[in-house]
Amino acid sequence: MKLSYKFLVAFCSSLALTGCMEVLDKTDLSSTSGALIFKDSTLTQMNLDYIYDQNLPVPIGSLGPEPTGLSGLSDESYADSKLLQGSLLINEIGDFGTKLDATNNYGKIRVINTFLSDVNAGTLPQFTKNKLRAQAQFFRAWRYFDLVRLYGGVPLVLSPLAAVGVEAKQLDFLPRNTTAECFAQIVSDLDSTIASVPGRWAASSDWGRITKGTAAALKGRVLLYAASPQFNPSDDQAKWQASYNANKQAYDVLTANGFGLHASFDQLWFQEVNNPEAVFITGYNTATGDQLRKNNGYDNSTRPSYAGTAGGSNQPSWEMVKAFPMLDGKKVGESTKYTYTDQLFYKNRDPRFDKTIAYNGATWPLNGNTANKVWTYFVGGKTVESKASNTGFYTRKAINPSVSAGDVQYSGTDWIEIRFAEVLLNLAESAVGINQLDEAYTQLKAIRKRAGIEAGTDGLYGLQANMSRAELFDAILYERQLEFAFEGKRFWDLRRWKLIEKTLNGKRRTGVTINLKTTGVPADFATTRDNVSLDKAYTDYFTLAFKQLDTKYDIAWKPEYYFFAIPQTAIDNNPKLIQNNTWGGAFDPLK
Repeated sequence: MKLSYKFLVAFCSSLALTGCMEVLDKTDLSSTSGALIFKDSTLTQMNLDYIYDQNLPVPIGSLGPEPTGLSGLSDESYADSKLLQGSLLINEIGDFGTKLDATNNYGKIRVINTFLSDVNAGTLPQFTKNKLRAQAQFFRAWRYFDLVRLYGGVPLVLSPLAAVGVEAKQLDFLPRNTTAECFAQIVSDLDSTIASVPGRWAASSDWGRITKGTAAALKGRVLLYAASPQFNPSDDQAKWQASYNANKQAYDVLTANGFGLHASFDQLWFQEVNNPEAVFITGYNTATGDQLRKNNGYDNSTRPSYAGTAGGSNQPSWEMVKAFPMLDGKKVGESTKYTYTDQLFYKNRDPRFDKTIAYNGATWPLNGNTANKVWTYFVGGKTVESKASNTGFYTRKAINPSVSAGDVQYSGTDWIEIRFAEVLLNLAESAVGINQLDEAYTQLKAIRKRAGIEAGTDGLYGLQANMSRAELFDAILYERQLEFAFEGKRFWDLRRWKLIEKTLNGKRRTGVTINLKTTGVPADFATTRDNVSLDKAYTDYFTLAFKQLDTKYDIAWKPEYYFFAIPQTAIDNNPKLIQNNTWGGAFDPLK
């Protein structure tokens, strides 16, 4: 990733300025340093790069793609949480912002608003101002979208205030805007971005900057949320139409600028500049020095511990393992061409299975060893690994096979927050919303064709023919589960469709312990296993034992969690904030 904001830390620590934070925290727009900075396009660009650095999403499993760290809570893997226990307290989803803090949503919004105001007051050409401001407006929309999906409507702050609490008392505090007003403001910011940034940046060093397609794709995602049952329980067709229009715009803008599905489902993560699938990315580098370092923590934290310096998070559950269909696209137990058994769970599966999940005996190139096999079995109750996987599986998606164990902590693999595949599935879902069912089939087939699923004699890639509107919604959510596994999407999909109770409640997620039999196994199996047929090993030498990962409780998500409570600390700080009606207040997040 060559984008200049990757080197912003060095700039911020230089002596040329007092520092990005200090510059952007200034409220006196007539100050000497502000006036100097915002008439210089390079310095202004560096301040914008700070906004990129503050707001770009980070991978699930490293720091979490949002401040609240919710994306790992689903049936993909095991993570303990008060949300899943059903014991969440009112202050525990707390990224509302009750003080001047650069790390919460309102702190970041304040930095963005200050930049927008400073650029507007500067002396740069209007065209340049528009392009710079448009990128900042994208990130303001990104921040408000995060708030709205957590709480519903929130106060819209569109100018640089000292805080959204005690320090704003001079403005008589700020009440919550309606959810509809917030969605409208998010769309307005994104429309401004679409109008003022290029469809592609000309310089390779600008790869990763916000484009027209990035903004259009986020607009499509936002309006898909607005049309989903969480925000649209009455199935208002106007909301689905708005979602369809936005996602069709995203598709058209992106394809006109050369974006599309990457040829390879797994290799798409390792192409940087001109990657056709990469719509909204966070760029990383392999630098080791403190001033230049912007490393991707996902790779090191996700791979097995012995293959890096950390390792082993994002471990797939048995439920996720069984979710993948067979090679013909039919679900486990529904295929008439391929027989499924738990003992040989890996055979004849959707090709995305092997490219997403590493299992006992799988060939998984790591640390430059293209013949590496991963083994997770137990002998006499002891794992053959230095540290056992809790579920028996690892996630291999976006794990770079070529870096050495000592260098994994410096991985520079870019994180793709919005892929072109998401644009297709967002378009498919919104098309179903307005009863354009054929269009949904078109996008689903494109995704499955790229995955390598067999087309079948009917050319439907395993999809059921003549599905109803409800059946197609289910098929799209299922496809998203497979396509975006471990990309931080599953929790939010289940939540916006209000399906967490149906999917998880009363259940416990499952892991697998694979044991080597005590008899009938060659004495030299430990040294010859890499050359043993996997089918023979699983048939003759291994047994599978299933275990509950949720050992303390059955999952008990509550309906009020579809809109979290405004933290009481925020309400104490600003008495004009009204609590959501599902948490004892009078604010209706559906309006």
